[in-house]
Amino acid sequence: MAFSLSAVLHVTIMSAEFFTGITVNGFLIIINCNELVKRRKLTPMQILLMCIGMSRFGLQTVLMVQSFFSVFFPLFYMERIYGATMIFFWMFFSSVSLWFATCLSIFYCLKISGFTQSYFLWLKFRIPRLIPWLLLGSLLASVSIAFVCIEVDYPKNVEDDELRNTTLKKIKPKRMQINDVLLVNLALVLPLGIFVMCTSLLFVSLYKHTHRIQSGSHGLRNASTEAHINALRTVVTFFCFFISYFAAFMTNMTFSVPYGSQQYFVVKDIMAAYPSGHSVIIIWSNSKLQQPFRRILCLRRK
Repeated sequence: MAFSLSAVLHVTIMSAEFFTGITVNGFLIIINCNELVKRRKLTPMQILLMCIGMSRFGLQTVLMVQSFFSVFFPLFYMERIYGATMIFFWMFFSSVSLWFATCLSIFYCLKISGFTQSYFLWLKFRIPRLIPWLLLGSLLASVSIAFVCIEVDYPKNVEDDELRNTTLKKIKPKRMQINDVLLVNLALVLPLGIFVMCTSLLFVSLYKHTHRIQSGSHGLRNASTEAHINALRTVVTFFCFFISYFAAFMTNMTFSVPYGSQQYFVVKDIMAAYPSGHSVIIIWSNSKLQQPFRRILCLRRK
């Protein structure tokens, strides 16, 4: 069986992203499970990071299975793997991963921003107790989206039809079903909007904090300023991964990119970069996670 250069390159990139994702997300799961065994409890932040690791682990696995079998065993993939179960897991892990990232941005925003409004302070002091409820809500929303996508009769034969070069007449009725699925997945605009709002609030908070310092003593580049800057670096990087995955996901959902084309592989590679790259940034931006991760990779200086 002959494979195109773009297909081989796609599998190579996906494999690198997969092993990176498995390593970093597996680390997030193991380190927090180890903490749970030691201390018998986890902080809200640790619970959130463990949930992020598990969701990314699942998403990376689904994307790798899709890519591997669709490239090397396309007929087996279409007949045995591609179906309601695969669709459910793909939609679920895509949605829950985006929602958990949004929960993390809310946590950063409330903990670091210096707003003094009463409702903001109320949320700021209660966010540790709200995190489990936000995670539960994210799970329920993601399960609902995955079930609804199956209920609207996801066009499971579209790629199969394209592979077999059927006529446009046969594909046309499927467009209504594709549009229904797109409408369902537009619900993911909500976590994206919340993410953008949290990032904007951090920018505004940093601006106000810097202005107060400049108006007072010039020597006070304090810990709060550093916390704002570090959080903004992290959240902005999160946002880049978030928006790239969201754009690639929605492009993939339109089925406008020809199956097996170079553009198709690029879309899949962008989607797979999110669950691995985002988790790498989480680890390297957290001093408590950096050291044990360095020890695991044997990168700590003697």
